[in-house]
Amino acid sequence: MKKVLIPTKLDSVAADILTAHGGYTVVQDGKTPLDALAASHPDAYALIVRSEKVPAAVIDALPDLKVIVRAGAGYDTIDTKYARKRGVDVMNTPGANANGVAEEAIAMMLADARHVVAADTTTRAGGWEKKNYMGRELTGKTVGIVGLGNIGRLVARRLAGFDCRFLAYDPIVTRDRMRELGIECATLEEIFAQCDYVTLHIPGGESTRGLIGAKLIGLMKNGATLVNCARYGIIDEDALRAVKAQKGLRYLNDVYTKDEAGPKPMADIADLMLPHLGANTAEANHVAAERAARELIDLDEKGDMSCIVNRDIPEGLERAYCELAFNLASLVRQLSGTAAPIQTIKTTFYGGLTPFGKWLTVSILSGIWEDFDRYSDYKTAAALVKDMGIELLERTPDHDKGYGNAMTIDLTVEQPGKTLKTFSVRGTVTESRQMVSRIDEFDRLYFDPAGITLFCIYNDRPGVIATVSRRLADAGINIEDMRNPHDDKTSRSLAIIKLNKPVAPGFIADISSDIAAHAVVCTVV
Repeated sequence: MKKVLIPTKLDSVAADILTAHGGYTVVQDGKTPLDALAASHPDAYALIVRSEKVPAAVIDALPDLKVIVRAGAGYDTIDTKYARKRGVDVMNTPGANANGVAEEAIAMMLADARHVVAADTTTRAGGWEKKNYMGRELTGKTVGIVGLGNIGRLVARRLAGFDCRFLAYDPIVTRDRMRELGIECATLEEIFAQCDYVTLHIPGGESTRGLIGAKLIGLMKNGATLVNCARYGIIDEDALRAVKAQKGLRYLNDVYTKDEAGPKPMADIADLMLPHLGANTAEANHVAAERAARELIDLDEKGDMSCIVNRDIPEGLERAYCELAFNLASLVRQLSGTAAPIQTIKTTFYGGLTPFGKWLTVSILSGIWEDFDRYSDYKTAAALVKDMGIELLERTPDHDKGYGNAMTIDLTVEQPGKTLKTFSVRGTVTESRQMVSRIDEFDRLYFDPAGITLFCIYNDRPGVIATVSRRLADAGINIEDMRNPHDDKTSRSLAIIKLNKPVAPGFIADISSDIAAHAVVCTVV
């Protein structure tokens, strides 16, 4: 019998399913602290948690631990890297809470629009302040959705009955897919300038910290409403504080630095505050609990690893190739333009890399999108890309080409005017060092991408390198190495310039304008 600890008030369906299976003994205790519970049950095989923190100390206290299941989507409360070192698989139940969060965002919009909380309070106190609670209707309004994942799509679907116009921003989702969903593809600037409501459904972390800042908030319509049921830190609250009263903005919030009692930093600007209730529904709790139990059973009985979020490098694959896949993908995405909607991702894995194509594809997807989880499994990753309307194709390699252990990534994107253009890179690893061997038509490059590298693709003519060099010198940046191949068929040249420090914001746009470049990219590896 395998012992499963559930140190939380999770729906009892998880314990019921595992007990009925017959191969597990379940200890569910939502009152005892996790560290104390772990000390009492060091023979535990698995943990099923909600938002409880699972640090290295808890993992060390359970020497027989093999699996941690997060009954929910986010797993930042679990030390996944340390778990991997200890050989512990970490799984989650993505999508289980999506409907609860979507409905909460809509509930907050309606409650604020009709002054439900304040009106209830004053009426219960014996007042009759009807004239002070003139509301507004959600019907017919323009709603902006930032992040069109499971939750964002459900928000649009649930609000469809209100005859709203929907604008959405999501660099992963294609225009065609948005059109199928009845949603208009828009930039962040267009969303904040045009929408009556803007609701956020994107991941937290460094990549999105302060994303909603002074520029975007300053574009908002007078009286518009901003809803954050995503993650704390996405909104620059000082920037919101500076213009909120002047523009009559409304701010509805459900996320905090910590989920605990005490003063909240946004209390002075939030018109409605809830204690992180998004996933706090009986239905979401039930679904997450049921999925957690069934995932554990499927892992044990079928070897189904589709929900493992801290996957390891498989035996026989050098880690450098995973890093190469990530860096090549990041490079080709930047060359294509990070805002250009992606239509197709095609990959080819040569030589000894062919059996590891699915593993490497996940690294490629995380290189294309910085918010993509590098610990996702291929099945989940492929399903997500398909759902976004993007074709993902792994081609059969022609080993007669003699590329050795190499990989090619082709990215087809939609450019202005709805024209399609393909960008392509190829690379390999030599003596444990990454090598970029081709960029579009520029072949046999074989340069190491490590360090800071500036790439400029332009129509060949005299004076371009001099212009770039002068710009770098004016910025106090030294050139450490340079290559400048030319292609006779296209009359284009590629400048690959190693720098001693990164370029400043705005430099890329300036140099691109100066030399009328097809593409200018600076990478840091």
